[in-house]
Amino acid sequence: MTIPIDVVFPCLNEAEALPVLLAALPPGYRAIVVDNGSTDGSADVALLGGAVVVSEPRRGYGAAVHAGLTAATSDLVIVCDADGTIDPAEFDALVAPVRAGTADLAVGRRRPTSRQAWPVPARVANVVLAWMLRSRTGLPLRDLGPVRATRRAALLELEVRDKRSGYPVELVLRAHRAGWRLSHVDMAYRPRIGRSKVTGSLRGYLTAVRDTRRRLAEAAR
Repeated sequence: MTIPIDVVFPCLNEAEALPVLLAALPPGYRAIVVDNGSTDGSADVALLGGAVVVSEPRRGYGAAVHAGLTAATSDLVIVCDADGTIDPAEFDALVAPVRAGTADLAVGRRRPTSRQAWPVPARVANVVLAWMLRSRTGLPLRDLGPVRATRRAALLELEVRDKRSGYPVELVLRAHRAGWRLSHVDMAYRPRIGRSKVTGSLRGYLTAVRDTRRRLAEAAR
């Protein structure tokens, strides 16, 4: 019997996107939806969609990711945004480099399906951030990406501590120090379903920027 690959979906008020996302999950994958304090019934929607639901009351992307990894049991894991921007049908391509042993971390590189999918300000910010990380690590990083695949035990051993929006940046920095090989996998990037918690609010954007700058500053010490 083949053990399914666990897909961790950090989730804050994604009741609108979850039915579409979970219905598109291919055979061989198991959804772990980490409810990060949703008020729109996301947990109930996830249960109805067949997902394993984990509650993480501490607010923050990093906290939700860690809770999902702790609940996961598969060797290979995927961490993916729960907003419907990524099509689960592309998960096989994402895990392929890690499964083949040619990469330790595979990051989905966004290929927008429309202008609305990835607003220009967010795109520019991603380019700048990727350049900063690339210049400091030498990794071939072009996109931090909303989805990544790796080995669960190895990821937990990195001991990424950021519990908020700085998690992806700290992950890349720690992976670099550990000598990980990084690979990009092109993935279609669709317009999100529902309102963004980062680009959709000034508070969310400022939080993400602050957390990211903090991690980069710490790495420069």
